[in-house]
Parts: sequence; C-alpha cells; structure tokens
Amino acid sequence: MWKRSLSARYTCYGCRSVGPKGLWGYHAVRSCSAPALPAGRITARQAADLWERHFAERGVTEPDHSSHYILAYLLGAKTIESLEQGKLTEFLSPEKTEQMWKLCSKRLSRMPVQYVIEEWDFRDLTLKMKPPVFIPRPETEELVELVLTDLQMKPGTEVGTQETCLEVGCGSGAISLSLLKSWPQLKAIAVDQSQDAVDLTGENALRLGLQDRLQIHHLDVMKDAETVLSLCSSVSVLVSNPPYLFSEDMTALEPEVYRFEDHAALDGGNDGLEVIKHILTLAPQILSDHGRVYLEVDPRHPPLIQRWVEVNVEEMHYVETRHDISGRPRFCILRKEKSNKDHKLDLD
Repeated sequence: MWKRSLSARYTCYGCRSVGPKGLWGYHAVRSCSAPALPAGRITARQAADLWERHFAERGVTEPDHSSHYILAYLLGAKTIESLEQGKLTEFLSPEKTEQMWKLCSKRLSRMPVQYVIEEWDFRDLTLKMKPPVFIPRPETEELVELVLTDLQMKPGTEVGTQETCLEVGCGSGAISLSLLKSWPQLKAIAVDQSQDAVDLTGENALRLGLQDRLQIHHLDVMKDAETVLSLCSSVSVLVSNPPYLFSEDMTALEPEVYRFEDHAALDGGNDGLEVIKHILTLAPQILSDHGRVYLEVDPRHPPLIQRWVEVNVEEMHYVETRHDISGRPRFCILRKEKSNKDHKLDLD
C-alpha cells in the first residue's frame, strides 16, 4: 500500500494544507524546466536525490516524498523504505532513467503524485487515479470506519446481513468500494455529477471484482433529484464526502488541487453547504426508518448543519459530530426518525 500517516495534514502529495480539501496555498506556479538527462549511468538513489533537490529548488512541495514515491513506483515497490537497500545503489537502466525523468517532469508541473503514478491506496485498496477525479484523503478513510463501526453495532446486524448504501459524489469509488470489500453482503449505489468520476469508479470496481454489487450512475443530486429518488429507496446508509469548501476559499487552494482536481468536487457554494442541503433534503425520501447519513464536512459546518436540519428537515435527527484524527469536527451523523410524507424541497 501507499502508506501515509493519518496524522499528516495530507491533501495530495505535494500539497501543503490545513484541511483535507487543500487549503491554504496559492495556485500560481513558476515556470520550471527539468534537469537534463544524465550523460552517464546513475543509481536509483542518485536519481531520487537529484530530483528531490530539483523539486526543492523549484518550490515543489514535499520534494522528498515526491521523488521517493515516483522512484519506488518505477522499481515495483510501494515505498522507498520497502525496497531492498541494494536496489538503491544499483544503476538504473536507460529506460528506467527516461521514465523517471518523464514522471518527475509531470510532478514538476505540480501534478499530484497520485496522478503521476496513476494509482493510490485507500485503506486496503489500491485504486486507479486519473485527473480530474478527486483524490481520496485520509480523513475519508475515517469516514468509512465510522460507517463500518455503526453497521457492526446496529441491533440485529452482523457481517452477512443485507444492507444497501448510497454514496453521493463517488469520485474514484473509494468509499463505496471500501465498504463493499469490508461488508460482503452490502450492496451500493454510487452517483456523481462527473462522467470522469463515474467511469473511474466503474474501472476500479472491475479491477477489484466488486462490480456486481455496485450500481453507478451519472447523476447530479442538485439537478437530477427525481431520478435519484426513483433509483434509491429504503437504503440504510447514505454517505458522502461532498464539495464543502466555501467558494471564497477556492482561490487559496494549492496548485496541485486548483490546477488538476475537479472544482465541482470542491466548491460547496458561498457557505459550503449547497450540495449538503440537497443531500439532507432528499435523505428522508431515500432512507429506511432509522437509516443514517454520514457526511464529511468543513470544521465550521457541524453547528450550521444541525441548526439548518432542525428548521428545514423535520424527519432527520442530528445525532452527533465526530472529530477527525487531528481533533477537528469533521463528520456529521444524522438519523431518519419517521417515514417521509410528501416532503417539500426547501433549500433556502
């Protein structure tokens, strides 16, 4: 696995941030040129060190991680630490040297490492990555753990019990596919407004052999609410890592995020709640009685969401706020308390 510490303030490798969506940086990038290919032979360690220095000189964030992950990928390992030490002192073949320069030149443009090497790990899955599909963050691994823990604690529920989950904004499929792998009898429906995301989720499901338990639809919950309702009824879990950045914060994104990831997966409107309000308004019509909603949100959002739901969605009860590993209020859990009757959409 491509291991990262969950305590690290990670966005996509090469992004400084104080939050999982990629704040606070500036998306302007200096023009950078790659160093010339070496005239002679070069060892793996020398290549990694050369590119680490070059990344640092050109202002590329996390230069050590960037060069190390690219080298490890080329040598068939997950991390440079997992390589046999002798491998680092061996000369790279001309083909490997050329590949190293090609991939590192992409990173020099501030392309995230996940897109450069075209894969990344999420929990115990290795997922294909393609721009501009949103790169899953470690906080979302915590969101999956919350759902699984609650499923295990649900009265009368155990692994093997049939449950259905709806994921809104599936991206690469990380959440749905992780849940499916961990809960063998679970079935999932995943929707996303991006065709790129839908295609990538399908590709990852096929690679993992989970395609028979996952329905994937190209739908926007803000524009296709009726279609979503017709496809989804009586699901026990609704989970989402929706776009939740405040629009004004988009200009503070790091170049890796601003230039390469889908803005529609990031920008949640003026208050960051535009998509979240739609999800919560639809939730009573989708969930079975006592079904739950699990949301990953901005740390400023939980009290705003709780107040809004109390006023606008009487069928939903705000259960609790959970904190992420760094102590920020990151996850909202809500529960449907009674059957919905002709609920009116009210997004004001």
